[in-house]
Amino acid sequence: MSTIKKFAGDTAIYGLSTIVQRLLSSILTPLYTSAYAPKVYSIFSTMYSYASLLNAFLSFGMETTFFRYLNKYPDNKKQVYNNGFWVIFTVSICFLLLVMPFTHVIAGFITIGNNTSQQQFILFIKLFVGILVVDSWCVIPFAKLRADGRPMRYGVIKLINILVTVALNIILIFGIPYWIKHQLFGWEWFKGWYVEGWVAYAFISNLVSSIVTFLVLLPELLKLQLKFDKVMFKDMLMYSWPMLIANLSYIVNENFDKLLLGKLLSPNISEHEVGVYSACARISIFLSLFIQAFRMGAEPFFFSHAKNKNAANTYARIMDYFVIAMCLMFVGVIGNIQILKYYVSNRSYWVGLNVVPPLLLGYVCLGIYTNLSVWYKLSDQTRYALYISGIGAVATIVLNVIFIPQYSYMASAWISFAAYFIMMVLSYVWGQKNYPIPYNIKKNLAYIIASIVLVFLSFNVFNRNIFAGNALLLLFALITFYAERKQLMLIFKKK
Repeated sequence: MSTIKKFAGDTAIYGLSTIVQRLLSSILTPLYTSAYAPKVYSIFSTMYSYASLLNAFLSFGMETTFFRYLNKYPDNKKQVYNNGFWVIFTVSICFLLLVMPFTHVIAGFITIGNNTSQQQFILFIKLFVGILVVDSWCVIPFAKLRADGRPMRYGVIKLINILVTVALNIILIFGIPYWIKHQLFGWEWFKGWYVEGWVAYAFISNLVSSIVTFLVLLPELLKLQLKFDKVMFKDMLMYSWPMLIANLSYIVNENFDKLLLGKLLSPNISEHEVGVYSACARISIFLSLFIQAFRMGAEPFFFSHAKNKNAANTYARIMDYFVIAMCLMFVGVIGNIQILKYYVSNRSYWVGLNVVPPLLLGYVCLGIYTNLSVWYKLSDQTRYALYISGIGAVATIVLNVIFIPQYSYMASAWISFAAYFIMMVLSYVWGQKNYPIPYNIKKNLAYIIASIVLVFLSFNVFNRNIFAGNALLLLFALITFYAERKQLMLIFKKK
């Protein structure tokens, strides 16, 4: 089997499991937006935005470090596994001990609007501390499954996590109110404690699913040993801390706009604007999903093939097909946005649909940046991840502070694209100086520019008409297939 086909096969397995997980979890967005008004949904997005920042800190950049050091120490994989886990475990326990005594102070800082009490936010914080700590303990066991080439077990456990989350959400948000309303057996007991419309039920569901996932991963966790190699740890730490800062910066780019919207807009409108923006931004999940699936397959693949003679050419070819796939999905999502908008089931959110094109274009840039990042990971120059993501994070914060008061969430959408564009360009420029890879820039730019033109026609000129949008998608797909037909035939002929 050719290298490209093997990579595509591994990515397809992770992609399929990711798609199934996201399709199931996608039930939650219409569920939440139908059950909660934008003001309430803003609490949900605010808590998960802060959680994303902390999640990046608790993982400590160890996931990527784990793959790199498996490659560097192929005869000492058990110790790499031990080191990676115990670092995260220690950080998570310190986090737990530092945060819990100060939940009231933190609640006073993160509370937005005028509709939810500080006491409620204290409870939300405690639930999220539990979620974050348990999830952090699962990071390295999940990475081990990927490194061991066990995508099926990885996918099944992720599927269990989502099924538990979705089931509990449906029961707590819709099932119990239905039970009480129709006075079914034991309804008085439910009525005695149930609070209708309480957003914390979503957080409780998440915590329970995280605990279930941890329990299912016990076979991997039981393989851990109470051993710690100090020399290897110092080496791993030097590699991982720039990745930690880079991951934090990435999360800033992904989530800080929502937090700033809540702080910079008037309290009278902040909750509504955050809710609308967060819900419409969920439509861009379709490109985010592909990037995640790609990263799952690409990270172990890139490290394992780094010593191959034609590795650089292989990475360049992967980039070609990655860009084509991203551009096709970009055009496809916008071409069908009149259908996909029902993913956000409450019509009061649709006023924010204009944020979708710039957010999707930002994900195209992010995907390319994810692909480009191979150079600093393989050359052990992870400090560049810090520089690139740090510049992107600073741009995100400064530009949002300047433009949110005047342009609200539309500013955030375009700034998200700008930040990822800057990161993409910087990674390419520095990468070519430090670890040259022969990317086909003219070809990739042609596909990106063509997709932008088609999206503009579909969304603005044809006013989101689904027939025009799909006609443009079909035209783009046919032209792409014709242009790439020779390369595709070569790939499929190889064994």
